Amino acid sequence: MKDIYNVGLIGFGTIGAGVVETFNRNLDLMEQKVGTKIKLKKVVDLDIETDRGIEVDKSILSTDVNDILEDPEIDIVIELIGGYEPAKSFILKALSNGKNVVTANKALLAKHWEEILETANKSNVRICFEASVGGGIPLLEPLNEGLAANRIQSIYGIINGTANYILTKMTDEGLDFEDVLKEAQEKGYAEQDPTFDIEGHDTAQKLIILTILGFGIYVEQDKFHVEGISKIKQEDIEFIKNELGYAIKLLAISRIEEGELEVRVHPTLIPQDHLLASVNDVFNGVYLVGDIVGPVMMYGQGAGMMPTASAVVGDCLDIMENMEHKNIYGPGNTEVKKIKAINEIKSKYYLRLTAIDKPGVLHTISGILSEFEISIESVTQKRQDEGQEVPIFMVTHEAIEENIQKAVGMINDLDFVEKDTLFIRILED
Repeated sequence: MKDIYNVGLIGFGTIGAGVVETFNRNLDLMEQKVGTKIKLKKVVDLDIETDRGIEVDKSILSTDVNDILEDPEIDIVIELIGGYEPAKSFILKALSNGKNVVTANKALLAKHWEEILETANKSNVRICFEASVGGGIPLLEPLNEGLAANRIQSIYGIINGTANYILTKMTDEGLDFEDVLKEAQEKGYAEQDPTFDIEGHDTAQKLIILTILGFGIYVEQDKFHVEGISKIKQEDIEFIKNELGYAIKLLAISRIEEGELEVRVHPTLIPQDHLLASVNDVFNGVYLVGDIVGPVMMYGQGAGMMPTASAVVGDCLDIMENMEHKNIYGPGNTEVKKIKAINEIKSKYYLRLTAIDKPGVLHTISGILSEFEISIESVTQKRQDEGQEVPIFMVTHEAIEENIQKAVGMINDLDFVEKDTLFIRILED
């Protein structure tokens, strides 16, 4: 074991400040766990003048990233600047220079996973990224190590706090999507441009990482279905909750059945007694099933300065204690024969149609569904004066997605259908 481990931090923003504060507060505990000295040797950022509200030794601050990347004494590099470049170049250079790397950069890992892992393995150093999914929730290490004796069968995740906050507020307070989004932006839970969160892209990047850990397979985002929550209306929330007894969540799904792996992100109806239905506000939760352990639920704060810093520093300590570990992320699931396209999946579906109330409407719609071998479990039409626009809510029995897509397309072309039909998949596992 080394006499001292030196750490370099690139990025002194919110999470970086949390890392520095963790070193300030718990260095003695960290050294006790590792059994040797630990030093935060250098902190690099373009802005080293702004007060972060924490104590920091000015002598370790620098604006030159090479003070970390080229320092032979630094063992671990923490990258917290985010984005693709220059983060990618910094990480690859650190790995090539024989330095272990800790990052929270889900976007970079999701896009350049193979190149980053290959570089780390070639240099015989480790790349750790616990904070990239679920903030402070211990997710990735348990999935990769504690559950390593299992063949993972399914992973279901609520892993975006912004989307989950919006759906929770719509459900609990009866608010419209636009009003909750505005409130979330005012509270700092949503960006001024919220597209990345509400349209599922953030969730998709995290799902890529969970799929690597769970199934040993890297699936690029353009190879699977990603759908957000912006089309969901208060009338959907109210009917789904009060009439159907479901919760609605933006769900990340990675599951294998008969050698076919499904990877997808979309709004999903979940039974209210399912553990994931209780994951509310900005919290995250991941529910997975292993063939040996059975169901496992992990829950906690998915973002924030200190929870995320906890995961980052935890990775550093893991590297120090297990320097000789190799980068083995998932065994490469030999049972996976293909990646299943979204139009091949089978599910029950919730449909919300908007049509002019007149004789024959339900008969025509039912006929189209029947033509595509889709049977109806229940149908509810809200009362309205004849000739007026009326919502029609349906739940189907299990059907093939491709048939649903074709049927909905045909229904939307009917002259008495006023708006595009919304359909949402239903989870019954």
